[in-house]
Amino acid sequence: MSVETKQLNCINCPMGCLLTVTLTDGAITNVTGNTCPRGETYAHQELTNPQRMLTSTVRISGGELPLLPVVSKSTLPKGKILECAQALRAVSIEAPVKTGDVIVADILGLGVDIVASATLTSEAILEG
Repeated sequence: MSVETKQLNCINCPMGCLLTVTLTDGAITNVTGNTCPRGETYAHQELTNPQRMLTSTVRISGGELPLLPVVSKSTLPKGKILECAQALRAVSIEAPVKTGDVIVADILGLGVDIVASATLTSEAILEG
């Protein structure tokens, strides 16, 4: 039987609890250091299926700026973040765009939309 401990900082709330996770033969058997139940949930997710938000930019033509900030609508598997960011390099859209508009639906078939995190108007609107 192999027993291993890992330490993680919980990121679910501002407390930032230092979690100590005990793994026995690779399975999580104990989580300590959390001041709320979310810490234990976070430890299980982080060690079995880590998730992250993706923030990036995509090219936008006809807008007031050349790049539009975007964000994933929910978390993505951590192992797919780089692949998703690379997919966004090929995306180019037309202005105008409003905050919350879906820029890429269901990125890489992961069930998560990439949405605009800013409103960019068209250059024509600004000139007129």
